[in-house]
Amino acid sequence: MRVLLDTHVFLWLQSDPERVGEHLELLRDPDTERLVSAVVSWEIAVKHQLGALPLPEPAAAYVPRRMREIRGVAVPIEQAHTLEIAALPPIHRDPFDRLLVAQARLLGVPIMTADATIAAYPVETLRV
Repeated sequence: MRVLLDTHVFLWLQSDPERVGEHLELLRDPDTERLVSAVVSWEIAVKHQLGALPLPEPAAAYVPRRMREIRGVAVPIEQAHTLEIAALPPIHRDPFDRLLVAQARLLGVPIMTADATIAAYPVETLRV
């Protein structure tokens, strides 16, 4: 199975994996492809720089190291992803989350999230 991780799910896998709940076994399954969008890296870098997200090291070191640890697969931001946002209803105000929804739709994969607003979009979600 392939699954796109929301930023908080990626962070929880590092600090408190039990918060992922029933989906933790899915993420630990070696056959699961854990997709980590460049959106996640971008959001972490921005929030860390603003002081809203403490990390044990700079985001430029933290994200790649943690991606290797969870065997995450990098997903780049493509022009088609950004343009897909225009097809989404204006449900969520967070541009990071809107781009993640667009990517999940175009990739045809569920997004793992605790965000109820994301679940309101026409996209498959795995709620944690």
